[in-house]
Amino acid sequence: MLDLLSSAERRRLWLLTPVVTLNALVQVIGIASVMPFLALIANPGIVQEQALLRWVYDTFGFTSITAFLIFTGLVVLGALVASNGFAALTQLLMLRFAWDMNHTLSVRMLRTYLGKPYVFFLGQNSSSLAKNILGEVRRTVQGVMVAGINLIARAVVAVAVLALLVVVDPLLAAGTFFALGAAYGVFFLRVRRGLAFAGERRVSADRHRYRAATEALTGFKEIKVLGMEQPFLERFERPSRAFARYEVRHEVIRMLPRYAFETIAFGGMLLIVLFALARDQGLTALLPTLGVYAFAAYRLMPALQGVFGSMAELRFSIASVETLHADLEGSVGDDLFRHEGVQPIPFTERLELRNVTFAYPGAQQPLLEGFNLTIEANTSVALVGSTGAGKTTVVDLLLGLLRPQIGNLVVDCTVVDDETVPAWQRNIGYVPQTIYLSDDSVAANIAFGVPKDRIDMEAVRRSARQAQIHDFIVKELPDAYGTGVGERGIRLSGGQRQRLGIARALYRNPDVLVFDEATSALDNVTEEEFFQAVRDIGRSKTIVMIAHRISTVRDCDVIVMLDAGQVVARGGYEQLLATSAPFRNLARVGRPEQVKVS
Repeated sequence: MLDLLSSAERRRLWLLTPVVTLNALVQVIGIASVMPFLALIANPGIVQEQALLRWVYDTFGFTSITAFLIFTGLVVLGALVASNGFAALTQLLMLRFAWDMNHTLSVRMLRTYLGKPYVFFLGQNSSSLAKNILGEVRRTVQGVMVAGINLIARAVVAVAVLALLVVVDPLLAAGTFFALGAAYGVFFLRVRRGLAFAGERRVSADRHRYRAATEALTGFKEIKVLGMEQPFLERFERPSRAFARYEVRHEVIRMLPRYAFETIAFGGMLLIVLFALARDQGLTALLPTLGVYAFAAYRLMPALQGVFGSMAELRFSIASVETLHADLEGSVGDDLFRHEGVQPIPFTERLELRNVTFAYPGAQQPLLEGFNLTIEANTSVALVGSTGAGKTTVVDLLLGLLRPQIGNLVVDCTVVDDETVPAWQRNIGYVPQTIYLSDDSVAANIAFGVPKDRIDMEAVRRSARQAQIHDFIVKELPDAYGTGVGERGIRLSGGQRQRLGIARALYRNPDVLVFDEATSALDNVTEEEFFQAVRDIGRSKTIVMIAHRISTVRDCDVIVMLDAGQVVARGGYEQLLATSAPFRNLARVGRPEQVKVS
């Protein structure tokens, strides 16, 4: 847990220790103040026998023992109120620290994930990452940080109360310690391994629970059409039931000793009374000791139960801490995300992949090996080929999302590496096949990530016109550019979502536009209008596209055909038809769609 905290956060944690210790002392003083009060009630005559009590009685001008007893009782009550008030303040400070850490750790986890390379996300489930940020961070805060601080607080209170009992009656203190402390310790040793195992299974069940819920809510349209509600509900029910079972087991183990050991504690008080009666001791003499024992038990039992509960919580939450610790190792600093003011890498000559070798994690063979590609500035280049040819991998390398194991991405004379990739990406507009839209306005989705008060509406309208969606926005949407699109753009058609994605790519007016099958959801007429808009941009931008229809690449300056991670043909459309049999086969497959266009 301490490894998850910064040095400043550790100092803040340590500064709570004296507050917790002082709170324990205040609690003991509150308990100790009861003893002389009970002794005074049992024998009011000691007011004249004790020098301190007689001095207080005379100094404050009391005229009767009854008035003095009332005054003493009010002092004791004030001490108890003060001790409880300080206890509440201590709890407030502890909880404020813990929930500040909930915020800090959640942000740190999200920052760490956002700082991971693109290839990291290829092997991850987004629901599991969300579970770690929201669920496991909360479990770590509650089950380790809050429980750890409470463990310290309750342990100090328990030790202080036991110390008070030692002063009052050493034999009574020894009996209390062995009857209660040892019983709690033995019980914890018996259940600690089961708690750790239940904690591990809870993390696994929670991961499957998050995944099932996310998939059901994300794919609800297909689920409704196919009538598959029940299977998806069952996929959620199984891990949810397991999650509930392990949580119940943890809570039962954490709370079960309380009832048994309260019986021991208050049964012990009854035994003291019976023992005194058996020895013909007067209860009047026993009353002060009995009162202190009863009040000590009142304070000691919650303290011991708190110590046991906190230790049980810690054992149960070990798996959550390990999850966070593993993911936060080597976490990135804030400087990685400071893209404000980063100037784009100038691109005026050529973009190159030089002798690139790339393999995905776990792959036995590289997908690209000794791969070379040159793209001249202000030209349009199409990547074509069958599924698995390597088109998307090449585009991801050009985007700087993937890093070659061998070779380089070179822009003019600048090698794009970890330090320069943000500057390169500032000069790229990217349109994926599936457009992500946030639950926000049309304008906010076009100016994606830009704070609302800094959105350039002129640039928003310009890019929307280029993407052939401006007329639809202003004529058909109720609030024009201020209209909400719904979660993931649910209120828009596929083609409208894709054109918004195209407008987003154009918003920053980049030098390079990359289209990863970006027009696949457009109808033929709209697609032709879009490419006409792209052609209208002129020769001021470099365009790289993966095309799903050969008809869309006719006007590209260069068509690069890939197969098995290698360039097998390169040239203009008519040139490739004349010289490349693989390209002719690919074009022949696309002819029915070309007939549709005509």
